[in-house]
Amino acid sequence: MQLFYNPDITENTTQFSFEKEESKHIVKVLRKSVGDTLHITNGNGWLFNAEITIPNINKCVANIISKSKQQKHDYHLHLAVAPTKMNDRYEWFLEKATEIGIDSITPIICDHSERKVIKPERYEKILQSAMKQSLSCFLPKLNDAISFKDFIKQDFEGDLFIAHCEETDRKSLKQQLKPNQNITILIGPEGDFSTKEIEWALKNKFIPVTLGETRLRTETAAIVACHSVAFINE
Repeated sequence: MQLFYNPDITENTTQFSFEKEESKHIVKVLRKSVGDTLHITNGNGWLFNAEITIPNINKCVANIISKSKQQKHDYHLHLAVAPTKMNDRYEWFLEKATEIGIDSITPIICDHSERKVIKPERYEKILQSAMKQSLSCFLPKLNDAISFKDFIKQDFEGDLFIAHCEETDRKSLKQQLKPNQNITILIGPEGDFSTKEIEWALKNKFIPVTLGETRLRTETAAIVACHSVAFINE
């Protein structure tokens, strides 16, 4: 099954048309014609089956013939991850986290961050592509980049963790995780969180954790955390 994404479709939509680029892909590349079925999601859990009525390369039109709601997992995972120096590593994290299962992502700018500017449009496309590839009907929410200091001041629900590398009293994340919870995990930049940032997190009730015995890259640590949460909820 090939999954398409259209955020404007709702459970009340009966007919819609694709943008020019996607219409051309459907008609010229996939060679779809009148009566062929397409599978579309709006990223909010709905899966729509649509039948092509006008296979135009500039504006492909389809009618919704059936719909269903995909069941969401019983936890909410929010990863706040510092952008990596090499942008492709962060993009890899976004792709794999979407495939594994993540609900919300916040790029956090830290004291030791070497990259302080991101391209949200590019990140959104990667999330959409990964969602379609993994046949999920839920698009992770990409929040605006924010400084660590401002992020930590927010009101949080559920279990809170900060993964850092300082040789202090840290718990094992896998031993701290409980199923069916709201979870927020902080992952720092290549130079790790600063001592001040760790202190701020602890004051705001974040539990310091370790992800294993070896030192991990930012994007690897984020994927390990993401998979640990998915695994504990299987």
